[in-house]
Amino acid sequence: MATYKETVGTSVVNYAGNYPGAVDGELWYDSTNKDFKYQYLNVTAAGSWSTGGSLNDARSQVGGVGTQTAAICIGGNTPPETANVETYDGSSWTEVNNLNTGRRLTQGMGTVYTSAFAVGGYYTPGYQSIVESWNGTSWTETTDTNSAKGAGGQAGTSTAGIAFAGVPPAPMATNEHWNGSSWTELNDLNTGRRNIGSAGTVYTAAIAFGGDSDPTPGGFNNAEVWDGSTWTEVNNLNTTRTELASAGTSTLALGSGGNPPVTGKTEAWDGTSWTEVADLATSRRELNSQSSNSQTSALVFGGSAPPYSSATEEFTAADFTINPVTTS
Repeated sequence: MATYKETVGTSVVNYAGNYPGAVDGELWYDSTNKDFKYQYLNVTAAGSWSTGGSLNDARSQVGGVGTQTAAICIGGNTPPETANVETYDGSSWTEVNNLNTGRRLTQGMGTVYTSAFAVGGYYTPGYQSIVESWNGTSWTETTDTNSAKGAGGQAGTSTAGIAFAGVPPAPMATNEHWNGSSWTELNDLNTGRRNIGSAGTVYTAAIAFGGDSDPTPGGFNNAEVWDGSTWTEVNNLNTTRTELASAGTSTLALGSGGNPPVTGKTEAWDGTSWTEVADLATSRRELNSQSSNSQTSALVFGGSAPPYSSATEEFTAADFTINPVTTS
């Protein structure tokens, strides 16, 4: 979605009344009411899921990177673990070159589907520290993580990111930073867990939510935000769950689906609290770890209902709110 700065620059529009051409975040002057006004997208008040093109291969526990109209689905469980990779153009999925090492529960790191990382994951007989980079055409092995991991969260880009939580062992609180050439240990999460939701387009601002651990049947509902140096507990999800899909940033995130029980519930994070919004049409668990860097136009694909699913759904938030600018 275009922002105000990208669309009209930094000038303030003069308009008589409510400006019909306003975009998310835009400020304008209402010459009729002699007031400055701004418009923002109220994602917690409205939104809907629509059906997208199905994956060629039904699978769960996949990694994902990209946006609603340009995404990549990485590996997964068919079963068994698969190396298959598909890209999405907003309407259909296309098979592209496979991973060098097929695996499930890999962490897809990056914000652009043509420049992505597949971090860790599981293939028999165990969890891996393997990392592969995608350049839009092929996969290349790069520097391994310090510890083997899978089923965790991630934030940032393919040249400056973090990979955190997961297994083994469960619960894992480990947090590692990628600087484009090597991995460095950073401060751990407060609550170690696996199968979490995560969001963040920069490695210095992330959120981790939900998940589970072996000693905690049923999972967690707590959430933590990362400021580049420490993790801080914030308001909990309304519904405790694990194995959920996630999208967005540390201040605008979306968590969808999950288990137990298998659900289609979706919650939106506005930087302060979680609000229930529209449910997925197909309830499922073991969803993609991250599929979109936008909360307002997210993408969910694959998973298990059971059985294994090829379904793709697209979330669109569409409720704009106009507020006058007040001073105190």
